[in-house]
Amino acid sequence: MNTPTYVLEESLLRRNLSLIKKVSEEADIQIILAFKAYALWKTFPIFREYISATTASSLNEARLAYEEFGAPAHTYSPAYIDSEIDTIACISSHLTFNSLSQYQRLAPRAIEANKELKIGLRVNPEYSEIPTELYNPCSPGTRFGVTADELFKFLDSSDSKLPPITGLHMHCHCENDSDVFVRTLAHLEEKFLSSPDFVKTLSWINFGGGHLMTRKGYDIKLLVDTIKNFHKRYPHIKLIMEPGSAFAWQTGYLEAHVIDIVENHGIKTAILDVSFTCHMPDCLEMPYFPEVRGARHIPDNSPNAYRLGGNSCLSGDYLGYWEFKKPLSIGDTIILEDMIHYTTVKTTVFNGVQHPDIAIEHPDGSRTLLRHYTYEDYKLRMD
Repeated sequence: MNTPTYVLEESLLRRNLSLIKKVSEEADIQIILAFKAYALWKTFPIFREYISATTASSLNEARLAYEEFGAPAHTYSPAYIDSEIDTIACISSHLTFNSLSQYQRLAPRAIEANKELKIGLRVNPEYSEIPTELYNPCSPGTRFGVTADELFKFLDSSDSKLPPITGLHMHCHCENDSDVFVRTLAHLEEKFLSSPDFVKTLSWINFGGGHLMTRKGYDIKLLVDTIKNFHKRYPHIKLIMEPGSAFAWQTGYLEAHVIDIVENHGIKTAILDVSFTCHMPDCLEMPYFPEVRGARHIPDNSPNAYRLGGNSCLSGDYLGYWEFKKPLSIGDTIILEDMIHYTTVKTTVFNGVQHPDIAIEHPDGSRTLLRHYTYEDYKLRMD
């Protein structure tokens, strides 16, 4: 039996990259890769053929951008750590603060470390169409971003010696279509761009992530037209967008294997050599049901159905039910589709469950192994 493997399909990745590059050129917007959704750095040479920058949310991600992608990061964090801010500033082109308190305290240090740094502020338009509360950054009590009332009250009384805020960052989408972007943009303009004097101080706006332009059926024309019209209203402002899922959407799968089949109260569970909680956490957190190749997801148990169980000792490490074309046997291969974005960066080594290999499948069908995980990886993580 082979080791479980995340398989990135190069041809599908290039398909997405080509579409994203086309949108970027047609709409005159810089589209950059968010590491929180995809950070397979050995594939960065492919990305560099299509995009020129990335976005980071921590010192480690900023270093990955600078050292492996080869360009300073567009960096945002919910809260920067004092001891890291100087290093982050030196390897970033844009630095966005989540709160006015961090801006006041750390922006002077950041500018001192990097005179060319562009300072931004994350804003909360107080509008989002994300139905899952876990992923909604605009819900009441959110810790993300500054409201318009807070911002303009601060600007009216702020210290003019502070480094100027030259950009805004808005992130309130999650795999949404462009019609949601249109409605969200209206709230951004109404709340933050209604003052001509303030607009004059801005040189860039980052529309954040969650724009799933590579999904089948996504209205790309509406997205492009919306951005073009925004350019007409604010021609001096450079526009940025940082989707994560859109880059790796449906570009690969997780290849797992059946290692046991157990039955209890008429429920058959095929236990796999991977874990939902360790290797596919969004399936339990979101939750959502992935596509399983050669099987059909059904809402309830049936005589020909199986739950898929993970190989950890968390009781809830399972998902189901699926009907397969024929009964499963130990050793069968199970293909869980679309398991590259987010999944590959959110994995854990809970229970020491074997981490899947990472491989890239080239257009000619050959594979290159990017990473094989060993006992030493597990051991050293606890060192």
